Amino acid sequence: MSEPIRFYYRGAVHEVRDAAPTQTVLQHLREDLRCTGTKEGCAEGDCGACTVVLGSVVDGKLELKAVNSCIQLTPTLDGKALFTVEDLQQADGALHPVQQALVECHGSQCGFCTPGFAMSLWGLYLKKEGQCASRKEIDDCLSGNLCRCTGYRPIIDAAQRMVELPKVAFDAARVAEQLEALKRGSLAVYSAHGQTFLAPRTLDELIQLRAANPAAVLLAGSTDVGLWITKQMRELGDIIYLGHVDALKVLREADGMMEIGAGVSLEDAYNALCRHYPDELGELRQRFASLPIRNAGTLGGNVANGSPIGDSMPWLIALGAQVVLCGAAGERVLALEDFYLDYMKKDLQQGEFVQAVRVPLPRADVRFRTYKLAKRFDQDISAVCAAFAFRMDGDAIAEARIAFGGMAATPKRAAQAEALLNGRVWSAAALADAMAALARDYAPLSDMRASSEYRMKTAQNLLRRFWLETRSDAPLAADAVNAFAVSA
Repeated sequence: MSEPIRFYYRGAVHEVRDAAPTQTVLQHLREDLRCTGTKEGCAEGDCGACTVVLGSVVDGKLELKAVNSCIQLTPTLDGKALFTVEDLQQADGALHPVQQALVECHGSQCGFCTPGFAMSLWGLYLKKEGQCASRKEIDDCLSGNLCRCTGYRPIIDAAQRMVELPKVAFDAARVAEQLEALKRGSLAVYSAHGQTFLAPRTLDELIQLRAANPAAVLLAGSTDVGLWITKQMRELGDIIYLGHVDALKVLREADGMMEIGAGVSLEDAYNALCRHYPDELGELRQRFASLPIRNAGTLGGNVANGSPIGDSMPWLIALGAQVVLCGAAGERVLALEDFYLDYMKKDLQQGEFVQAVRVPLPRADVRFRTYKLAKRFDQDISAVCAAFAFRMDGDAIAEARIAFGGMAATPKRAAQAEALLNGRVWSAAALADAMAALARDYAPLSDMRASSEYRMKTAQNLLRRFWLETRSDAPLAADAVNAFAVSA
């Protein structure tokens, strides 16, 4: 039996009964609710004009995250709170400090994208609780919002100004109470327009549903599946939503590994990993998509998708990560590199799904780096993503692990270059031989992002950069090899 979608909106519980399961949140806002403050720009999660803030209860407290409403599906709102730019206006009609700051700092020109900026800044305003954010926090907050007329300087000024204005309180406890009352204890089923949206709550429910519906689309953060709908116009059929399965949201450490459940957001996963690999993964975390995309997408989804240009896979493979697969037949654990068989083809048996990823934690004898090359710093798809993890025995390489994205049909290790390095001193001669071997390991394609010649040359030069940073004799500091590094 179909149940309505229930979520907290504009101070009350809102119910939806007849929306298509693939209707986006943006479509519901603009077409059904006639709340047109939220804009549609790209319809693919890039421009940020459609930014809204979603609230969920985590460990008894309200957690707020800015996301792109253009690729989130309406049924995923069940049990959550939805906040849009219309929520910022005060009861007496006054502007919220975020809006007032944008006015005072001239942070809007054409105004089309301003509601999205306001919602991103509102999320930061609540997170900082009246404290001034650092420039890095502001830049990260705005990484998913594009402005082509005003430019970012006055908007950044507004981010600093908003906390100087009279504070406006937000009753998070009241919203959390409302959401607690909306919680469902078991599987929720929503059917409309010939499609069914299934939302299990437990791992057992998910296993049974997947076994019974092997052709159903598995939906986590919708950062990829959303584009199947808005750009490819695909008919998805039935959908199994993973976002309410708490067993997929585990983050734990044991036996030198961090296990990250397939439902853990990219933002939470990278933040946890950066506590162990701050220098090695810090820049990649910042440059991975944008904050709204990282808030919605999951590391498990990134791995399950298996795109050859996905930024997570090269460094996961270089570190020797494992993928945990689950199904009615039980659990399987594979080395991540063995999971990818061919372009977009994975070693997944019928009824199986990705349950977790296990990532090795730092070891004193491993030198690890990852690098991303793209046409712009923020929110861009890699032309080449490289990762190197060398286990050292003194000055010699006991085991070299080299992996690239963007160089082949799958994220792929450089087997010949690794073989030439194993057992050798990490020297200029060893580097030269390995750089030459990369041309035998890969035959990259030319496309809109880069030519094959560019990809090969930069892949070789990234290996050289890794040597410059990790050689035993006078390794170079970050500010000597990275244009974006901040000098001490």
